[in-house]
Amino acid sequence: MGVGTTYSFKDLVGSITNPVFAETILLSGGNVGVGSISITMDTARTSFETAADGTVMPSYIAGNSGKVDIVCQQTSLIHKQLLNLYNMCQTAADAFDITGWSATTVTIRTMLDGSSHKATGVSFEKIPDKPYEAQGKTVTWVLMAANIVSTGNTLQTAITSLASGIGL
Repeated sequence: MGVGTTYSFKDLVGSITNPVFAETILLSGGNVGVGSISITMDTARTSFETAADGTVMPSYIAGNSGKVDIVCQQTSLIHKQLLNLYNMCQTAADAFDITGWSATTVTIRTMLDGSSHKATGVSFEKIPDKPYEAQGKTVTWVLMAANIVSTGNTLQTAITSLASGIGL
């Protein structure tokens, strides 16, 4: 029996950028203090309407909204960078300038298989809850995205990524 492909969070690369505030936060699986990054789609793309006689009418629902959750240690650099960006967005919005509130873009790519996500129209849900305890904990930043585009990890993409990674 063959061995499957090995996964490593360290293969993840990406960034969080907001051009209004000229901010860029680099993401990688090797970021000290990052525990996980998750992409969640909000829009259910299909719904069924069932008639009294049992006839089912499928409906396609457009939309690519979703969330990017970043779990990190409460003392990590990425937490401080996200808090700084949030504070810039909040301060500007409080001064009636909302141009930067949803101007953030998040891009994430897995080097091994070539899959990627690009989230645009991104804004902060809120500042994460912060625990004050005897032992340090993690915080979860929830970034809401108006549009998330996912590109697949097709066999050709994976072969190309792997070949470029080993210098072929």
